[in-house]
Amino acid sequence: MFKFLHAADIHLDSPLQKLDKYDGAPVQEIRLAGRRAFENLVRLAIAEEVSFVLIAGDLYDGDWKDYNTGLYLVSQVSRLREAGIAVYIAAGNHDAASRITKALRLPENVRVFPSGKPATFRMEGPGVAVHGQSFGTPAVRKDLSLDYPDPLPGLFNVGVLHTCATGREGHEPYAPCTVEGLRGKGYDYWALGHVHQFEVLHDDPPILFSGNIQGRHIRETGPKGCVLVSVEDDGTTAWGFRELDVIRWAIMELDAAGSNSPHEVVERFRESLAHLLEDNEALPLVVRVMVRGETGAHGEMTADAERWTNEIRAAAVDTTGGRVWIEKVKIGTSPPSEGVVPPPEGAIGELLRLIDELTSGQGELSPLTAELKDLEKKLPRELKKGARVAEMDDPDWITGLLRQLRPMLVRRLMGRGETR
Repeated sequence: MFKFLHAADIHLDSPLQKLDKYDGAPVQEIRLAGRRAFENLVRLAIAEEVSFVLIAGDLYDGDWKDYNTGLYLVSQVSRLREAGIAVYIAAGNHDAASRITKALRLPENVRVFPSGKPATFRMEGPGVAVHGQSFGTPAVRKDLSLDYPDPLPGLFNVGVLHTCATGREGHEPYAPCTVEGLRGKGYDYWALGHVHQFEVLHDDPPILFSGNIQGRHIRETGPKGCVLVSVEDDGTTAWGFRELDVIRWAIMELDAAGSNSPHEVVERFRESLAHLLEDNEALPLVVRVMVRGETGAHGEMTADAERWTNEIRAAAVDTTGGRVWIEKVKIGTSPPSEGVVPPPEGAIGELLRLIDELTSGQGELSPLTAELKDLEKKLPRELKKGARVAEMDDPDWITGLLRQLRPMLVRRLMGRGETR
């Protein structure tokens, strides 16, 4: 009986993505989160006394700023060496984009698959054959698995592959393959990387994406970690997902329907936040709040979105003692249906109907986005530094802005009797 860990998409020292522009963002904590998660991986491997660790691509995040990234990696895999744990790495597209890593010498317990063709590493102790191939360039478009060797008789055969499989939204279509093709190889386990969400493609044999070990932005929500695999003497395989992340990204869908005031919406946020913390085992959270629903608070919240965004931020600090940072608040509410007055006829009505189409997703935002980007070029330099200007190409931001403008337009234009 032996055990091993399957991990992928470490993206060690991945740069922050636009977080520096937000006041109060836990920049330092997020910057170091990838390293802390990797240390959790090393600790888990040692505690479980695994025979080896598989990294299915994207150990790095492209070129390093300096050699500190490599020195940190050596310090961690050396701990695994001292525990008698081997490490097998298949370089992914981000690794292939790095020039420095190709020249770094790693400890002898680390084996990196070649990029020219698949290779097989054998471990006589547990009786394992590990097959894999690295990316030689940042963009590999062919199915690498087609050339993987046949399984070695009498050994537990593992395939390591960085791949998009049959394609996944948000991921480049690199090294595509099919479940049927992987099953046809006759291996006992497939360790896949590239897709950042944990996913089981097949149960027998197990074909799994482990996902990345630490979320890096709001599109990488939920628990992140690796897969612990146990193999019995008769070849029976059992596996389980193990969480490694130290900061978690989350999206809260806040239902404001039926509320009568913004203060009531904020109280609902407090209640939802308590449940969110409980669901995530009190890990530090970075949260995007999406406020939805028909509410009597719509007009007041959209007319002064900045104030109510900060009321929600303040409630998060007060409720959690700083364990939750609100990355963004998006107010997508609407007024109660029974209180909606149909747009009037004429130019004003046409304008309001256009806004309603755009905010409901029925209209095309790209022309407006282009106009806003042209406007940005004409703004003074000091205004271009603002966060709002930086979001002028964000459809969600534009939609939210239009929702805020609509009630203000109605009050100003209709109040002047300009309905003809």
